[in-house]
Amino acid sequence: MVRVGVTGGIGSGKTAFCNILKKHGAYVLNADDLAKKIMAEDPAVKEELVDTFGRDSYKKDGRLNREYLAEQAFQNDRVEELNNIVHPRIPLKTEEIMEKAEQAGYEVFVYEAALLLQNLRPNHLDYIILLLADKEKRIGRVQQRDKVNKELVVDRMEHQQDFSTLKHLADIVIENNGSLQELEEKAERIYYDILTG
Repeated sequence: MVRVGVTGGIGSGKTAFCNILKKHGAYVLNADDLAKKIMAEDPAVKEELVDTFGRDSYKKDGRLNREYLAEQAFQNDRVEELNNIVHPRIPLKTEEIMEKAEQAGYEVFVYEAALLLQNLRPNHLDYIILLLADKEKRIGRVQQRDKVNKELVVDRMEHQQDFSTLKHLADIVIENNGSLQELEEKAERIYYDILTG
């Protein structure tokens, strides 16, 4: 099974790209979805989040209060605190999911994560794909997707690293300033190149 990491800043088209690979038969694991699952289900993480961010981290019915935590993290400059609670649990869980995907017969495993290259290049992946796009293009995409104002998007962007400085860590760099159809064509080509690699 070929293991692929996909990364890029907010609005760069990571998820759209991964969805195309999924259509072609790849198993796709999204790091944000995995983090949310861990926050919702891991008792030790739940306890730590409540201790750090308060009881409002979870709703009265026990569900994760994502809006509250996002507000705490991004608007109060506490992203690192949140990441320090959740991220140490991700690698082990990812490895478990990868093994299950391999046993299920998947030929390509895709791990989508914005923080993939934060500590240089991870060893357990065969390919790293980096998506880049112009700032205005990214802002427009996120505004349209999340129905939020420009200031909020820019604020979130400023909390992320500058992905254009990470090209040297990637095997494939995609400039995603065109249409979804152009992205589909690029993704399809890359998928079959990886498979036949």
